[in-house]
Amino acid sequence: MVTHLSESVPERTFQHQSSLPPLPVPSLESSLSKYLDAVHPFASEKEFKATVDIVRKFQEGVGKELHQKLLQRAKIKKNWLEEWWLDAAYLEPRIPSQLNVNFAGPAPYLEHCWPPAEGTSLQRASVSAWHTLQYWNLIRTERLAPQKIGKTLLDMDQFRMLFSTCKVPGIKKDVILNYFKTEREGPCPSHMVVMCRGRIFTFDAICDGQILTPPELLRQLSYVKKRCEGEPEGVGVAALTSEDRTRWAKAREHLINIDPHNKTILETIQSSLYVMSLDDVKPYSSPQNYTNITRESLTGNPTIRWGDKSYNSIVFSDGTFGSTCDHAPYDAMVLVSMCWYVDQQVKATEGKWKGSTTVRSVSLPEELLFTVDEKVRSDISHAKQQYLESTQDLQVLCYAFTSFGKSAVKQKKLHPDTFVQLAMQLAYYRLHKKPGSCYETAMTRKFYHGRTETMRPCTQETVNWCKAMTDPKCDLNVRRKAMLQAFNKHNKLMAEAQEGKGFDRHLFGLYLIAKEDGHPTPELFTDPLYSRSGGGGNFVLSSSLVGYTTVLGSVVPMVKHGYGFFYRIRDDRFVISISAWNSCRETDAVSLFNNFSSSLHEMLHLATMSQL
Repeated sequence: MVTHLSESVPERTFQHQSSLPPLPVPSLESSLSKYLDAVHPFASEKEFKATVDIVRKFQEGVGKELHQKLLQRAKIKKNWLEEWWLDAAYLEPRIPSQLNVNFAGPAPYLEHCWPPAEGTSLQRASVSAWHTLQYWNLIRTERLAPQKIGKTLLDMDQFRMLFSTCKVPGIKKDVILNYFKTEREGPCPSHMVVMCRGRIFTFDAICDGQILTPPELLRQLSYVKKRCEGEPEGVGVAALTSEDRTRWAKAREHLINIDPHNKTILETIQSSLYVMSLDDVKPYSSPQNYTNITRESLTGNPTIRWGDKSYNSIVFSDGTFGSTCDHAPYDAMVLVSMCWYVDQQVKATEGKWKGSTTVRSVSLPEELLFTVDEKVRSDISHAKQQYLESTQDLQVLCYAFTSFGKSAVKQKKLHPDTFVQLAMQLAYYRLHKKPGSCYETAMTRKFYHGRTETMRPCTQETVNWCKAMTDPKCDLNVRRKAMLQAFNKHNKLMAEAQEGKGFDRHLFGLYLIAKEDGHPTPELFTDPLYSRSGGGGNFVLSSSLVGYTTVLGSVVPMVKHGYGFFYRIRDDRFVISISAWNSCRETDAVSLFNNFSSSLHEMLHLATMSQL
């Protein structure tokens, strides 16, 4: 077949994967120099001098040897970090992942087509499920366009993990099972799982090669709901997924030992496209305040969420929606891409189904009934108890700042993401009277199987600016100049991190090589400044831009005295989700948000002056 040049052949979703460049290894010198820069705001002169000495010894001694070994690894692995990161960040930690690792968030439909309304939840759920299944089909047939920044291709591998994927607990380390296949690779699971009132049902989302229509999906969901309303609650085996990983692994082994059919049920859940949770809660407050929906999505009923699933869509009884997802298989941008697609489709169709109302004779959902004994019941009870205690300790708020947004900031020729990050730094500095070590996600998807790098927004320039802002004697010109210096430094570091030239993942690699080779832990990593500046997952501010869409998410803080700070940026607003632990007396999400709002106003005022 001859293709004329004028005919454009659509790019397949995964067609460029093999041509993406390998993840680079930065030079040892540049990483250590950046590291010193990053710890400076948290050190006294004496401490900093000692750390400079430790870094020099590392660079001239064991660091050089470890770096050479890392370069060797990078020669044989196209992404030297991939397995290490997955293991250390997601598969080896033993803490419960449903609250501590998963991300969750509200769905934006209520802003346009679907304001809360009693009796609409199943109708809406069937429409949203249909659009979700269309997205699955786009990936399966590789018709989802590869993502790009300008002309630069981005890695699409994580999109394989959105459907039919599940983490499975192990005694010492978990594994990810991915059952998804593209059309060219072979058959792929096509069943969904629906959870309601502690019970679990499944049905095939395809009939005679066609995705079930919304009227057909509605019939399936109505059947599940009706069954659950007329009968006692289920035992709630799903709650076990909210447990400590080793406890859950042992409970899972016991479940399988009682009855081999339990293993079949577990595999049905693991391989399902995704889980839909029919929740009895009515969390709506208002479109300017997503707090209740966000909190319920992140901390809601554990008996109807499978915490290890790559995607749980939550349908609340007032017709609002949320989701919760395991973070191991992919980063938030995958879910954001899908949710944005569904949101746009719902909006374009005004939330209505305009196709055929004919319902084919599709097999009704089948209930998945685990065989349980007293030990399983006791395990479920323990899981629910520990989950309840930890969720009650979590403070979550999700507010919209509506005075201005991206448009006003871009007018001043400032980067909107940097604007939010600096406002957060100033808010933390004002509230806690000290700099806040901060993690911001930088995306490294320009590289083969790239995921993230740490960008550290708490620079010396940022701290100098915060000091100027809190010094009553400091005039506006000095403040403005300091702010612009902080902006420039932030933008430079972010650009470098996205090019694979950050330092955190590099140091992490050197640390792991030392560990694997049986070396004692290098002094660099035991120096108090390493963890005080955020190293080893000790950042007091864990932050991420979720994007410039209607979609938002939330995470818990990395440390007990910290905050989770997720945000989305729109033309006319910033929507912020902040979490903190109630048991920490120092932190308070509401106070941080109020300080953050004042910081945004002050910064826009400074930026406006700079154009006079």
